This record gives sequence, C-alpha cells and structure tokens, in this order.
Amino acid sequence: MFGPEPGLVYAGLAALVLGVYLFCIKRYFSDYPSTVYVALTFAASLVWYLPIAAVASDGPFLPEGFGALGVGMFVLTVGGSILAFLASFRAIAVGDVSYVAPISKLVAVFVLPIELVFLHEHLSAVQIFGVLVATAAVYVANYEPGKLIDPFVRAAHSRPAQLALASAAIFGVVDVGKRVLMQELQVPPETFNLVLFVVVPLALAPLAARRLPDGVREDLHLFAGVGLLIAVGEHFVMLAFSTLSASLASPIINTQAVIAVLLGGVILGEDAFRVRLVAAAFAIAGVTLITVG
Repeated sequence: MFGPEPGLVYAGLAALVLGVYLFCIKRYFSDYPSTVYVALTFAASLVWYLPIAAVASDGPFLPEGFGALGVGMFVLTVGGSILAFLASFRAIAVGDVSYVAPISKLVAVFVLPIELVFLHEHLSAVQIFGVLVATAAVYVANYEPGKLIDPFVRAAHSRPAQLALASAAIFGVVDVGKRVLMQELQVPPETFNLVLFVVVPLALAPLAARRLPDGVREDLHLFAGVGLLIAVGEHFVMLAFSTLSASLASPIINTQAVIAVLLGGVILGEDAFRVRLVAAAFAIAGVTLITVG
C-alpha cells in the first residue's frame, strides 16, 4: 500500500537490465560483425519473449481499423531500430563503453525537434536548457586537457562518437514512431516487440550468414544470455511507459548509461572513468530536463 509506484520500479529494472546489456556487448561480443551479433541476439530474444507475450497479452494482436498508416509506422520504427541497433553495437565494439554510452543516450535531443515539427509539440525554456546540458555531455565525454574546442574536434573525428550520435538520432525517430503506434494507433506493446524480434533477425539473416565467424556455436550461451536481457529489458520499458508518463519513465530508463559506465570503468578498467561518469550524469540530467520541461 505504501510501496513505490510500480512504474518507477519497472523503469529502474529496465535501466539496470539494459545497462548490463550494454556492458556485455563490449565484454563478450566486440569481435563479432554487427549484423551477426544483432541477428543472433534478436533471434534469441524472440524465443525468450514468446512466453512473456503469451502471459502479458490480454487483447487482440492489432487494434480494429489498423491500416496503411500503421503499416507505414511499423516499417519506419522497425527499420529504424535495425539501423540504430547496428550503429549502437558497432560504436560500443570499437570504442570504450564508458565513452560511447553517455553519447548514445542523447535520444531526447533528437526526439523533441521531430515532435515539434511533426506533432506540434512546444519547446519550453527548461527543455531548451536540457538540450544544452545534454549537448555538454558530448563535450565532457571527449574532454582532455588542452584547447577549449578540442573535445568537439575529437568527437567529430571519432568513429565511436559518430556511430553513437547516429544511433541516438535514429532512435529519436524510432521513439516518435513508437509513440504514434502506442498512443494514436493503440497498438499493444507486446505486438510491437514481437514484430521487432521477428523482423530484425529475418532482415539481417542474409548479411549475417556471409560473415558468420568460426566458433559461434561456443558462444551460443552468451547470445542466449543477452537475448534474455533484451527481452526482459524491453518488456520492463513497456510496463514503465504503460503506468508512468514519459517525463518520469524516460530519465530513469536512460540511467542505463550510468550502469554501463560503472561496469566499464570498474571491471574493464577503461581510461578517464571519472570524466566519463560525469558525462553520463550530464546526459541524464539533460534528458531529464527535456522530458520534464
């Protein structure tokens, strides 16, 4: 009766699970081609998610009147998700997770302009300040003693930073598409996750088959493990958004960057750990200001 709001618990659990997932990419899969990793991981997620969806679903697979607009939004969100997951994986594979994670969590910076133009949202002064704070995360993540503009120059020429920013921008488009599907078109969360977990491995299978490395069978248990993390984490995300406003759920879920930074710094001993932890804090603070403004 006096416990925490269930949605807050779900959001916190999602952050924890997905933060561990980000760390696992760097720890166990950095040598894999991105297409192989994403295809196998999402195939494993589908297997894990089937019983979750069976238990959680209490309505039709698609709402009545679902038509061409809904199909188009599915193509946009699922197709964008494939590109974003590939870019995010590659960024973590070639860069330090404590460097990439704060940058890749700047999704809200891209969401707001899209909503402003296409969904007629209004940008408050607090949200504008949040954009500035979130942008500062990129500066801090790239900071090294030297000239004032060096971090921006480094980010502009850093392949991991470019990939992380690309994934954040694409995820921004995807998140707006998810909002339209869930709110305007009333698509059940389980339906979206099932479509995602089916389409991603099927779409990437031809490319993944060409680059399948030797010894992948020995790592199938690892793929099963991260597949479970994605399936559970994404389900917690949907549960959080089903009971909380986005202004509360999104900042909590995005603290996964802090989890990844902590694990990367403590376990992998990555350089500039303290600086990048500050960058993660900036990114989350900016996202919080954007979503609550």
